[in-house]
Amino acid sequence: MRDQETYVPIPDDELDTTTGEYELSERQALRRVPGLSTELTDVTEVEYRQLRLERVVLVGVWTEGTQADAENSLTELAALAETAGSQVLEGLIQRRNRPDPATYIGRGKVDDLGAVVLSAGADTVICDGELSPSQLRNLEQRTKVKVVDRTALILDIFAQHAKSKEGRAQVELAQLEYLLPRLRGWGETLSRQTGGSGRGGGAGGGVGVRGPGETKLETDRRRIRHRISRLRREIKAMRKVRETKRARRTRNAVPAVAIAGYTNAGKSSLLNRLTGAGVLVEDALFATLDPTTRRSTTSDGRVYTLSDTVGFVRHLPHQIVEAFRSTLEEVAEADLVVHVVDGAHPDPEEQVRAVREVLGEVGADRLPELLVVNKIDAADEETLLRLKRLWPEAVFVSAHSGRGLDDLRETIERRLPRPAVEVRVVLPYDRGDLVARLHRQGEVLSTAHLPEGTMLHVRVNEALAAELAPYHDTAQAVRTAG
Repeated sequence: MRDQETYVPIPDDELDTTTGEYELSERQALRRVPGLSTELTDVTEVEYRQLRLERVVLVGVWTEGTQADAENSLTELAALAETAGSQVLEGLIQRRNRPDPATYIGRGKVDDLGAVVLSAGADTVICDGELSPSQLRNLEQRTKVKVVDRTALILDIFAQHAKSKEGRAQVELAQLEYLLPRLRGWGETLSRQTGGSGRGGGAGGGVGVRGPGETKLETDRRRIRHRISRLRREIKAMRKVRETKRARRTRNAVPAVAIAGYTNAGKSSLLNRLTGAGVLVEDALFATLDPTTRRSTTSDGRVYTLSDTVGFVRHLPHQIVEAFRSTLEEVAEADLVVHVVDGAHPDPEEQVRAVREVLGEVGADRLPELLVVNKIDAADEETLLRLKRLWPEAVFVSAHSGRGLDDLRETIERRLPRPAVEVRVVLPYDRGDLVARLHRQGEVLSTAHLPEGTMLHVRVNEALAAELAPYHDTAQAVRTAG
């Protein structure tokens, strides 16, 4: 595992605003402090599952694929844990046909896990999968420490990194929807108590043994459902604002390019290189959660937008996909998806498969895709040759050094949708505003200056072509014949 790094504050006058280092400095200054107690008493499951990770042991079940696949998955889990602010002490993998329904790993392996936790001094176990409530409870009872799964870990990272109001609401919604079916009493004081009519015996109770009717556990369930409903209404209202902005861009015929890809593949670095966006760049998983959209211009003057999106990961929790659906729709509504792949990753093919799976869930798999292999300066030549054979249409770049970026810009320009209608117009010299609009929204093929005005040969969308009807160059055919 990676060694823990010591954070040294950077003076304000040395921060590079083009790479989001103000935000990066703030994030690093708020690292969790190791050694503080995580013991909580008389709390609900919701409160208990708000993670405070410190010293952790990782556990994975290898059910399919090769041993290298299993090790890559556990290595990614370690990176997720470190991103959440924990220190990884040990990692264990068990080969099984399927996870044990009671304890995730085999009963004998649970004893081994307990011994490792005790000897390493760990306070948390993280499992590389989504656990059922009974699996969580059984593992905690056997190991005597808190147990969390991969889904809860990713949700915790999202909660730490969300900045915008919409991002925080989406993360909270995802957390509550994950926790609601797992809600249970924590400790004997929260055990279920029921009311009763007093008639008959058995479980119905009777005089002197009836409970209060609604326990703290049930109250928490009701409050969580109420909060979920409120968050859904808020996100729905925010979605309308996003749709309005998107409709304005569509009305102005501005092509949209979405940058998608695996987490930590270098999407934000690429956006900064292409547009000077100044988005936060950090060597960590899910550093970017809030989408950023910037305008860019082609070599022939056409305007288009580039949007950075949340990164994907294998087995991305469906709660995240649902909660971030309005954000991910930015990808589904794009004209071109720039799919960024980490060329230095041990398994880039698995990254591509995982990203395409999520794109399919939001309906973006039908869009034109431009595969971009990033970090070629960190990848070995043998890997690059293999990837070039595998993806011959891909563009190979390094956002760090700038290699291949000119080729990427040219490829994006070629893949952008071109306006449908080709017209020739002569615009009076007092309509300079319309000339500028043609350069901004259309594709200007040629320009000439005549005594009566500016003659332009352009490609535009149908709506703009209708506006240009009064200025059509009716003399063009006569000049061509002469």
